[in-house]
Amino acid sequence: MAADRPTVPPSQDGPQPEGNAFLVVAAGRGSRVGGDGAPKQYRPLAGRTVLRRTLEAIDRCPGIDRVMVVIHPDDEALYHDAIAGLSPSYALLPPAHGGETRQRSVLLGLRALSATAPRHVLVHDAARPFLTPAIVAAALETLGQGQRAVLAALPVSDTLKKADETGANVATTVDRAGLYGAQTPQSFDFASILSAHEAAAASGVADLTDDASVAQWAGLTVALVPGDPANIKITTGEDLMQADERLRMLEALASLGDIRTATAYDVHAFEPGDHVMLGGIRIDHDHALKGHSDADVVLHALTDAVLATICDGDIGHHFPPGEAEWHKATSDRFLRFAVERVAERGGRIRHLDATIVCEHPKIGPHRETMRASIARIAGLPLDRVSVKATTSEKLGFTGRGEGIAALATATVALPLSLEDTDPEAS
Repeated sequence: MAADRPTVPPSQDGPQPEGNAFLVVAAGRGSRVGGDGAPKQYRPLAGRTVLRRTLEAIDRCPGIDRVMVVIHPDDEALYHDAIAGLSPSYALLPPAHGGETRQRSVLLGLRALSATAPRHVLVHDAARPFLTPAIVAAALETLGQGQRAVLAALPVSDTLKKADETGANVATTVDRAGLYGAQTPQSFDFASILSAHEAAAASGVADLTDDASVAQWAGLTVALVPGDPANIKITTGEDLMQADERLRMLEALASLGDIRTATAYDVHAFEPGDHVMLGGIRIDHDHALKGHSDADVVLHALTDAVLATICDGDIGHHFPPGEAEWHKATSDRFLRFAVERVAERGGRIRHLDATIVCEHPKIGPHRETMRASIARIAGLPLDRVSVKATTSEKLGFTGRGEGIAALATATVALPLSLEDTDPEAS
């Protein structure tokens, strides 16, 4: 193996290395996919091309600010059709033209990308449309620690056999300990991998099958980070068919949304007074409910139930009872806050239900007014709010008329990503 070749520092009056780039290799012909159609990266995958699916997957990965695709010179029209209407958060740079081999295509892509002076580059196969953000995050973290070459890979789990000269019989079993299956992206300090590719080309070394091999040939240490079983490469027609079925299933599940239900319970004791607040309305009574705020036991339970659907603590966490700001505060503020927290996650309240447990006051005459109040506070149609009441048959503190309890259930719908629906994704 050659000694590590030093990289040339950028000119002081030129652009300084900055940011993280993806180089997507899409210049191959993909002959093993079969058929007489376009190269595999331009074949349809659940309604969009494989390449577009890959570019969309990259857009779900934080920390990427620019992407360049390396294409075959004959594929300009196919490429522009594939990206039509795509509006990613990263800058999609003009494509580079590839060469006769993958190694040559990557070198030409790196040269074209050098004009933007990225600090890091992640080289990725266009035919891996199931890239997950976790892989990219692990690679960027490792590069940020000073590593110059990073390989996403999975430990080999199958027993490996080596065939004899005829290829028809098993010659020996290969020890799989320490063996890994390489994936992409393969991630690098940009100047280091460009220098390694230039050196390999200058030396006539043209048979290296991936960029980690180029880095090793140049003397770079390649760190391992976990790959993902979901991050498959589409190679054959069967791969494409299975990927299409899988993606259609995931998108169908994602369209349903992330439906969550949570329950909560609250209780307040009686104290001297002339009314209680329940569900945001005043009800005349010979006692009041004791609490730091207005002690609306119904809105408190509903607030906790809504917060629980997004695992966002409880009412006491957000509105500590010892703080003067919340003394005698109206509890509609608490429920409205919880609803807004769900909205910030892109979610919507689908249904609220409250059960009030007390002997007095009688809830029936106030039920519909209470429903309307809760619906107004939560911004819901009336038919998505339910209020019920029961007694405890003279049992317990509510049966003895010492206070009121409330149970609440909230149902919300949150956005669901493809990764959330995929049992194979990490």
